[in-house]
Amino acid sequence: MEAMLASRPSGPVLGPFDPDDDRAYRDWRERKLSAYPAGVTALVVEVGDPRALTRAERAAMLDRCRAANMVVYAGGTRGLDKDLPRLLGAQFGLVSLDRNWLADEDGVSQVTVSGGGSRGDFIPYTDRPIRWHTDGYYNPPERRIRAMVLHCVERAATGGENALLDHEIAYLQLRDEDPGHVRALMQDDAMTIPERTDDDGIARPAQSGPVFSVDPATGHLHMRYTARTRSIEWSPDPAVRAAVAALERLLATPSPWIHRLTLSPGMGILCNNVLHDRTGFSDEPARPRLILRARYHERIGDAIVPDTGVRRDCPGAVPRA
Repeated sequence: MEAMLASRPSGPVLGPFDPDDDRAYRDWRERKLSAYPAGVTALVVEVGDPRALTRAERAAMLDRCRAANMVVYAGGTRGLDKDLPRLLGAQFGLVSLDRNWLADEDGVSQVTVSGGGSRGDFIPYTDRPIRWHTDGYYNPPERRIRAMVLHCVERAATGGENALLDHEIAYLQLRDEDPGHVRALMQDDAMTIPERTDDDGIARPAQSGPVFSVDPATGHLHMRYTARTRSIEWSPDPAVRAAVAALERLLATPSPWIHRLTLSPGMGILCNNVLHDRTGFSDEPARPRLILRARYHERIGDAIVPDTGVRRDCPGAVPRA
């Protein structure tokens, strides 16, 4: 027994996400499933103003995020307010916006159909469907997207439905099927996004990394994934290919764990970068679909003072009583 323990590689403590620690996994699995919300309606929290939540509203949203890594809020705020995602995020300790090159100067993206220019070359800025993914799967580790806000300003005339799946539930399902699947998807070279080039040369270098990883500072599980079939290179390892096929089957199979909804104006999603997709849609020309998207490097609640929503190291929006 001592020889076996000595032979195991050293590294960060993975806790319940260690493929070789079945006891910790079983304990975590029981807690996860016993507290999981029953259906998409259980994920919805009615709020007055997402920019200034009451303590009760924030607590209800945080409870759902802790249980399912996501919450759907339905508020009375209508119209375009670019500050809304940022003010909402600050109440959950989210301040480090990922200022990607397609975002506006304030770091918040206006996701709508683009009539031309560079945005029109990317699927989120079209009316075409988007396959299952987590955001920022092409980012380097230092710019990992851990949380995001999607706020609906205008909905499409038809379509534009989102599907949501907690990445921890995806991990759980894969591990229950075969622990070798999650072990394979934790390999450092499991998924590679090739470099992207433009007229000036390499616009983004190739990025390799695991699908599942564990944050050594917090012990939280992170998922990096896209179901795209072009501009992606999976490891040739047969175990990785088998795990990817299992994940594709899981995402293609109707399941009570997969939540589907169409956001209406004033509604939004706050999440720890869960798996999601989007159906194609058609716009009303005078009122095209518009989603405000803010992506963050922190996880929800990792650095907030309990019951205040304010980060310990910076000012934030203080909740109403």
